Amino acid sequence: MNSPYDDIINLPHHTSTSRQRMSAHDRAAQFSPFATLTGYDSAIRETARLTDTRIELDENSKADLNERLCVIQEQLEEQMEISITYFQSDNKKAGGAYITATGCVKKIDAYQRTVVMQDETIILIDAIFEIEGEFFGIFEHRE
Repeated sequence: MNSPYDDIINLPHHTSTSRQRMSAHDRAAQFSPFATLTGYDSAIRETARLTDTRIELDENSKADLNERLCVIQEQLEEQMEISITYFQSDNKKAGGAYITATGCVKKIDAYQRTVVMQDETIILIDAIFEIEGEFFGIFEHRE
């Protein structure tokens, strides 16, 4: 049976003398999917991103945090390493995330109600959830 293409089917592939051969990567890029909705993927990722809700502390927990801040204030020269877990609000959606900063406290600013760490991290006192450190275990055993 004869085909209308029998005369060209076995010819070698044409190679241009005036143009360089396209790389496989560039050739594949021609056929990549076309993004008709620019920004749609990032909007979907933002919607799917999870945030935490802020936990309100009871009065006993607030009093404990206040005592720990007073101890830190009194012992600033000691350069004790502590970990402060605090809530940072999300700028784009409701909620936020709990972050733990570990290091030494540089100062506690009662007027601004902030704790400034040695690495210049500024933490709002009202956002603090927990303060931990080896020093507090030693301090509590002495009482």
